[in-house]
Amino acid sequence: MSLNYIWSGFFLIGFIAAVAQFLLSGDTEIFKRIIDGTFDSARTGVMDIALPLAGVMTLWLGIMNIGEKAGAIDLLARLIAPFFSRIFPGVPSQHPATGHMVMNFSANLLGLDNAATPFGLKAMESLQTLNPSKDEPTDAQIMFLVLHTSGLTLIPLAIMAQRSILGAADPSDIFIPCMIATYVATVTGIIAVSIRQRINLFNTVVMGWLGGMTAAIAGVVWYFTHYLSKQEIELVSKVFSNLVLLLVIVGFIIGALRRKVNVYEAFIEGAKGGIQTSITVIPYLVGMLVAISVIRNAGVLNFVVEGFSWIFAQLGVNADFVPALPTALMKPLSGSAAKAMMIDTMRQYGVDSFVGRLACVFNGSADTTFYIVALYFGSVGIRKTRYAISCGLIADLAGVIAAIFVAYVFFH
Repeated sequence: MSLNYIWSGFFLIGFIAAVAQFLLSGDTEIFKRIIDGTFDSARTGVMDIALPLAGVMTLWLGIMNIGEKAGAIDLLARLIAPFFSRIFPGVPSQHPATGHMVMNFSANLLGLDNAATPFGLKAMESLQTLNPSKDEPTDAQIMFLVLHTSGLTLIPLAIMAQRSILGAADPSDIFIPCMIATYVATVTGIIAVSIRQRINLFNTVVMGWLGGMTAAIAGVVWYFTHYLSKQEIELVSKVFSNLVLLLVIVGFIIGALRRKVNVYEAFIEGAKGGIQTSITVIPYLVGMLVAISVIRNAGVLNFVVEGFSWIFAQLGVNADFVPALPTALMKPLSGSAAKAMMIDTMRQYGVDSFVGRLACVFNGSADTTFYIVALYFGSVGIRKTRYAISCGLIADLAGVIAAIFVAYVFFH
C-alpha cells in the first residue's frame, strides 16, 4: 500500500502546490506546465525508456541464456554463495538467482547501466520463482532491490564524461567522492534491511566479505590516486569497464562452445523474452514517471530547497551545499531528471565550482529508488512493496549525507 499512497500523494501535493502558486503569485501557466509534463513523461516512458529497453533486454537476455548454458552463472553462484546465503537466507544455495544478482551488481559496479538493467530484471524474475505470494516481494527481493537502489558504482564513467563535455579542468576529480558516498549508501542499505529481516551481520563470513570489499575499494582509491594521473584515471575507467563487459560476452560464448551448445539458438531462445518484459513494465513506468513530473513541474522541489535554505540559515550552518540539493532530491525519483539537474547546476554555478562538483557526487551516490521499484517489481507483477521503499530511501539519505561531508573535505 505504501506505493499506492506515495503515487497518490505526488498528484495531491503537486495539485496543492499548483493552486497555491496560481492564487498567491498569479502563475497562470502552472496548470499547463503540469499537464504538458504528464504528456511528455508518458511519451518518455514508452518511447525513450521502454522501447530502447526492449532492444537492450533482447540482447542481454540472449547473452545471459548463453552464459547459463555455458555454466558461467552456476559458477558465479557457487563463488558468491557463502556471502549471499547469509544476506539472502531465503534463496537456496546455487540457485540461478544468485548468479543473476552477481551479474547485476558487477555491471553496476563498473557503471554499465545498459547491461545492469537486463541482469537485474532477470534476477528479479528468478527470485520471483521462490515467491509464494506473487503480488508481494519476498525478503530476498527486498534486499536485492535495496542493494540495487543504493547504486554501488566503482567507476562513475557517465558523470566523468559529462564533466569533460562541459569543460571541467579535471573531469575525474569526483571519482573518489562518488565511490565513498555510494559505498556508504550500500552498506547502510544492507544494515537497514538486515535489521528489518533480523539478519545477523556479525559473523565471520559477512564481516569477511564486507571487510574484503572495503579493502578492495580502498586499494583501488589508493592505487588510482598514487600511480595514475587524472587523465589516466578517466582512460583506465573507460577501457577497463567496457573491456570487462566484452570479456563476459566472449567468455560466455567460449564456455558454451566447449559444452557443444548451439550458441546462436541459445541466444535466440533467451532473447525472445526481451520485448515481452519491456511491454510488461510500460504501465508501471508511465504511472511513476507521470507522477514524478507532476511534483517537478508544480515546483515542489523548489519549495523544499528554499525551506532547507531557511532552516540552515536560522541554525547558522554553512549552507553552500543547498543549491546542489535539487539533484539529490530528484535522484530517487528519476535518473534522467537528476542528470538534467546536475548539468543545469554545473552550467549555472560552474563545472568546477563546489556546487557543481557536489551535484555530480549527489548523482553518483545512489540510484533511482522509485523508478527501480516501478521497473523491477512491475516486471514480475509485484504490487505491494512492504518496506522496500523506506529502506531504499534510508540508503539514499545516507549517500546524500556522505556526499555532502566528502564534498566539503575534497572541494570546499
